[in-house]
Amino acid sequence: MRKIILAFDSFKGSANSLNIAKHAEQAILRELPLCEIVRFPIADGGEGTTEALCVNLDITRVFCRVHDPLMNAIEVSYGITKDGTTAIFEMASASGLPLVPVSLRNPMNTTSFGSGEIILDALNRGCRKFIMGIGGSATNDAGIGMLCALGVPLS
Repeated sequence: MRKIILAFDSFKGSANSLNIAKHAEQAILRELPLCEIVRFPIADGGEGTTEALCVNLDITRVFCRVHDPLMNAIEVSYGITKDGTTAIFEMASASGLPLVPVSLRNPMNTTSFGSGEIILDALNRGCRKFIMGIGGSATNDAGIGMLCALGVPLS
C-alpha cells in the first residue's frame, strides 16, 4: 500500500490548505483507491496559520468582533488551549492583506488595531500566553495600532 502525505500552504486569496488537500486527496484516490492519505496543513505565519497549528491540538475555537486594517468591523476566530492559558491566532485574520481591496492597499492607511483587539479578547478570557503568526499583514504600523487597542498611550 502506498502512503502519501499532503502538506499544502494556502493559496492566498483562493483556497485554504485543508481544502486544497481535500481535493488533492479525492483526485489521488480516484487513481489509487487503496492509497493511505495523510492531510497535514502547513502555513508560513500568514493566512491559515491558526488552522494549521490547531487542527491537531486540543483547542477551543472562539470568535470575537474586531476591526480589519481599514477599521471595518469583522468577526474572527482563534484557538485557546484546553487549559485556558494560551491563545493561538494569526495577525492576518484581523490585519491581513486579503481583507483590503486592491484599490485601497496603502500601508499608510491601514492599522494593526484589530490584532490588538484579538489579544485583548484573549486576555479577557484568561489567556496569558500567545502564539501569533505575523505573516500576511496589510499593515506597516510597527504594531502601534495593536498597542493602541491594548490601551498603551502613544505619548
